[in-house]
Amino acid sequence: MKVIALLTLCVTLFCQGYSNSLDSCQGRCGYGTDNNFSCQCNTSCERFKDCCSDYAEQCKAGATSCKGRCDEKYNSQNKCHCNSKCSRYNNCCSDYTDICDSDAGGGGSVITDADIKAVSEVLYALDSNKATASELIIDPQALVHDSQTSSQRDLSSRPLFRYVDGTLLSRPTYAAFLAVLDNYHRMTGQVEDFSPQQLSEQETFIKEAMSNTELGRELFAFLYTKGVYASENEFLHDLKMMWFGLYSRYNNKMDSSGFEHIFAGEIKGGKVSGFHNWIQFYRLEKRGQLNYYSHSFNGPWTTFPDVMGMQFKWDGYFKQVGSAVIGCSPEFDFALYSLCYITRPGKQCRLSLGGKELIIQTYTWDKTTYGNGKKFIASAFPSTP
Repeated sequence: MKVIALLTLCVTLFCQGYSNSLDSCQGRCGYGTDNNFSCQCNTSCERFKDCCSDYAEQCKAGATSCKGRCDEKYNSQNKCHCNSKCSRYNNCCSDYTDICDSDAGGGGSVITDADIKAVSEVLYALDSNKATASELIIDPQALVHDSQTSSQRDLSSRPLFRYVDGTLLSRPTYAAFLAVLDNYHRMTGQVEDFSPQQLSEQETFIKEAMSNTELGRELFAFLYTKGVYASENEFLHDLKMMWFGLYSRYNNKMDSSGFEHIFAGEIKGGKVSGFHNWIQFYRLEKRGQLNYYSHSFNGPWTTFPDVMGMQFKWDGYFKQVGSAVIGCSPEFDFALYSLCYITRPGKQCRLSLGGKELIIQTYTWDKTTYGNGKKFIASAFPSTP
C-alpha cells in the first residue's frame, strides 16, 4: 500500500508540474495558437478569452524585457529578442546585456567589453590613412564649459581647420567617401531618391573602406570569428543596409539614413541634427557654409585621431555639440561606429585608442526595420569619459 501511495504522489506531482508548464506564457510570448497548450500567449488570446494566467505579466508588462527569456527561440511577433543572435540583428531587448550577457552571468553574448577594447586598439594601429601633423593643422581657439554650449556666441574668429593637405583627400577611401556626401538633401522631410550612379557610389565606398583596407578586413575577421557574420558578403550587405537603408524622420518621407545623419548631417526642427564627421566639417567650412564658434571638449590624444566637441552654425542653423573624431580616415570612423553599433546597439560602447578610452554612444532606429527584423542605425557619436 505504501508503494502504491508513493507512486500516486509522484504521478500527481509530475502532472501538476506538467500542467503548470502548459498554463504558463514563459518563453511563449507572441507564438501563434498551439492546441498542445491549455492556454495561449498571443495578442488574439484576449479576444478569444483563452490567455494563460500569467499572460499580462510575461507578455505585456514584460514584453520589452529579457527576464525569464534568455536564449529563447526567435519569434517575429516578439517586440524584442533575448537570444545570442539578437546583437547581430540589432533587435535585443534593452536589458539583454544586463540579464543575458555573459559578463552579467547570463551567457547570451560572446563579445565582451575587453574584446571590443582589444580590437579597437588593433583598428587604431591599422589606420594607415589617418592624417599626420604635416597633413592636418587645426586651430581650436575658444574652449567653453558645458553650460555655455547653448549660447550661440561666436568666440573663435578663425576657422577650425587651418590646413588640410589636398593629397590626403584624394586617397581612394577619402575620394569614395566625399562622393557619397554629395548625395543628400540636408532638410528632413525631403525624399532621398538615389540615382544608379549614387547607389554605385555607396557600394564603392563600402568596398574601398571595408574590403580594400587592412583595417576593414580586420573588423570583418573579428566579427567573423565571433560568429556575427558567416561570410564577407553577408557583412558587406548588412553594412549597406544598416547605414544606407532609408527611413523617415519627418512627415512619413523616406528622408534619412544612418550615414546621412551621422556623416553628412541634417537639418531638423530649425537646428543641425547629427553631423559627427571632421571631413564634412572641413569641406563646408572651406566653402564658407559653416562657421566654427568654439569647442567644449578636446580628447587626450596628442596626435591624430583626436576627439572634439564643437559648436558651430551651418548656413545659420546651430549645432550645440557636434562631436567628431578628428584626423582619422573615413574607414576608421566607419569601422568604429559599425563595431559599436553591431556589438552594443543603443548603448555606450567603450573603446581603447592608444591606451586612452573613447566612448561611442549608439542609437537604434526603432520605427522600421530591414531584413529579418534588423534595426537601422539612428545615430552614433563619440565622447570622452
